[in-house]
Order: sequence, then structure tokens, then C-alpha cells
Amino acid sequence: MRGETMAKDRETTMGSRELAIQKHRSMLIDAKNLILRGAPGTGKTYLAKQIAASVVSNGEIDRYEDLGPEQKAQIEFVQFHPSYDYVDFVEGLRPKLNDDGSMGFELRDGIFKQFVDRAIRNYENSRKTIEAIAKEKVVRDSMECFFNHVDFGKTEYPKINGSVFTITGVDDKRVYVGENETSDKPRIKLDEIRKLLLSDEQFDSVTAVASFFGRSRQQEDSYYLPIFQKIKEKEADIATDSKAGVEREELKNFVFIIDEINRGEMSKIFGELFFAIDPGYRGEAGAVSTQYANLHSDPDGKFYIPENVYIIGTMNDIDRSVGSFDFAMRRRFRFVELKANDSLEMLSALGDKKKEASAKMLALNNAIASDEDLNENYQVGAAYFLKLKTLSFDELWADYLKPLLQEYIQGTYNEKSRMSRFKKAYDNAAFNQGDLNEIAQNQG
Repeated sequence: MRGETMAKDRETTMGSRELAIQKHRSMLIDAKNLILRGAPGTGKTYLAKQIAASVVSNGEIDRYEDLGPEQKAQIEFVQFHPSYDYVDFVEGLRPKLNDDGSMGFELRDGIFKQFVDRAIRNYENSRKTIEAIAKEKVVRDSMECFFNHVDFGKTEYPKINGSVFTITGVDDKRVYVGENETSDKPRIKLDEIRKLLLSDEQFDSVTAVASFFGRSRQQEDSYYLPIFQKIKEKEADIATDSKAGVEREELKNFVFIIDEINRGEMSKIFGELFFAIDPGYRGEAGAVSTQYANLHSDPDGKFYIPENVYIIGTMNDIDRSVGSFDFAMRRRFRFVELKANDSLEMLSALGDKKKEASAKMLALNNAIASDEDLNENYQVGAAYFLKLKTLSFDELWADYLKPLLQEYIQGTYNEKSRMSRFKKAYDNAAFNQGDLNEIAQNQG
């Protein structure tokens, strides 16, 4: 009872904006995937960011602008369009300039896969023991220490067969090595070096390295062994310092926002992730092989979306530039309608113009809703009226509202008289609070 009383007390101190964010946050947490739909200008994108802020801060912050850098990194934003595809979103081959000046291709992760990989690392790390976290930190620090002191292209490292090689470069995924000044530069995977170091095994032959990865000996395996041994020498020097202050990682929430989600071709963009984003198949139970799995360092590895990832989409109901929303994707999202009147509170930013703007918006929307060929989906949200910060009411009508309404009724009958009716409602809007309340009730 005491908890319920405290919750009610907290609600009474909240404004309608805060309550709306809390309500939609609960919807997103329950559904995993949420789409905010409605008329243009109803603040769908703005609300999506505020919901995301509340989710990543566990309800403590409801303004995206108030988040710290680390919390903002838990939110990603993308806008779909008809040309957007799987390569942009998940993964694909991208052109790359090789060291010798020639052009080639390399596999790169798309924005969604990069984002989910960050969430997976957090999800998996949050379940690890202190000992495992400490071990990973020792390995990470040892690798960083080693590569920071490499004299690229100069320091020689001996192989078991007696020949030597140099390390010519390193990026976030690979180590590049050269031998006998040949142009052929094998690429050693950093992730595989990390796996060798985390295994706690003592490798003394190239065959042992290949066996660890479950493969026949390859050219690259002869480079793994000396690099592994050199990094192991660093471990003894930094292990004590690396283990100090190690703590378990807190499980965090991650929110991916897709603006104008219905403007993209869903099947082309999501591909096999149709299955993985399903709320009922989150986690490894919904793991899938991506289209380019054969090019991964581990071709048998699968991709999944963890429990701590939430997706918010926004869409305009009247957007005629795209076809209907994919039914396979539709059932994986909860659809929430935002009506034009729901965005009225946004007009508080207009100061002295708020009352008149509210009256004009409500009156115009009442006229739109009563038009026999239109409905509430064609009403105008408050985002249009926020332009009054720099425009006059006449300029707002002439440059934004009039062209929008003309587009709505273009090619239909009696356009001139209908536009005249809309303009009359806009110009003659009531200003007293009683009239505003009456118009709002008629709208609702």
C-alpha cells in the first residue's frame, strides 16, 4: 500500500508530458518494439528520443538533452528512405583502398549491427564473474601495451622455422604482417589473438594453434604463435595493476530509433533479422546466420538481438511515397497513435503566442476532421506551429500550412471552397479559454 501511495504522489507532481513519457516507456519495455504513428507534426521523433532517454536512464531522466555522453551512446538514430538497404543497416561489402593503391572490397557492419554488437558486449559482460572480467582486462591491457610499443615495419619477430617478419600495421580488427619485404601482407585477426590469450593454454607449436581453432595449419598460424608469446611476456608485468579496481559491469538498456520507418522497404533492409527482432525470439534462441556469414572470422557464428535492445519507429499515416507496411514486420511491433491534440503542450515554447497558436491549431484541425474526404490522420501537429518562433501567423499559413492542405486535396472536387473553409477556421479561431476547451472536446 505504501508503495502504491508513493507512486500516486509522484504522479500528481508530474506534468502531462512526464506522464506521457512514462506511459510510453512502459509500453516499450513490455513490447520491445514500438511504433509511434500519427499525423504530421505531432512530435513523434521528439517523443521517441525522450522515451529512449527514460529507458536508458531507468526512468531517472526524460530529456535526451540531459543525458551524459555514455548514456547517449546507448541510443542510436537512423532515418529510413526508399534507397536504404541491408548493406547500410546490417552488413555488406564496401570499397576499400589497398596499401598498393588498388581497389578492393571488405566486409563492414551496418549501423544496426554495430549498435547491437555494443549491446551484446554489455549483456554478456554483465553476466560474467569478477574473475572473468579481470582476466579479460589483463588480456586487453597486455595487447594494448604490446602494440603501443611496436616499431611498425622495423622490429623483427622470429618464427619457429627460423624466418622473421615485421608487424606493418594494426587496426581495430586485424594485425598486418610482412615477411622478406614481399607485397603479400597476411592479416592476423585480433579477435583470434584475444581468444588464444584468454584460453590460459600454453601453445608451443603452430599445430597447437591451428588445433585450438579446429582447423588445418594455415599460413597465418605461424604468425599467431610468436605474437601470442610476446604478449604473454607483457602479462606478467601488468597483471597486478590491471586487476585492481575491477567491477562487474552493470546491465544497460539500448534503444534504436528508426525515423520514418515506413519509408524503407522492410524485407530489403532487415533481411533475416525479421526473425531476430521478434520479442519472442530475443537472445540466442533467435540467433540467425547473416547473408555474409561465410566472410566472417567465424563462419559458423550467428547473430542475435539481446534482451536489452529496444526499437522505436516513427511513421506518418498519410505518407503516400511508400506502399503498405510489411505485414511480417507489423506484427512484431506495438503501434501507438499520437493525435494532433496530444502535442499541444509543445506550444508552451511559444510564450505569448501559445494561446493564439493553440486556438488556431485546434480550429484548423476541427475543420480538417470535419472535411468529408479527410480525417484525423490529416490534422496538423504542434511541430508546425513551433515555427512561429521566427514566423508570423500569416507566414506560417502561406509557407507551410496552405501548401500542405493543398497537397491533401489536390485533384479532388471543390478545392477552392474547401481551402477557403480551412483558411476561415484558421483566421477566426476563438481566443478565450472556454472556446478552446469546447474545440478541444469536439476534436477529441
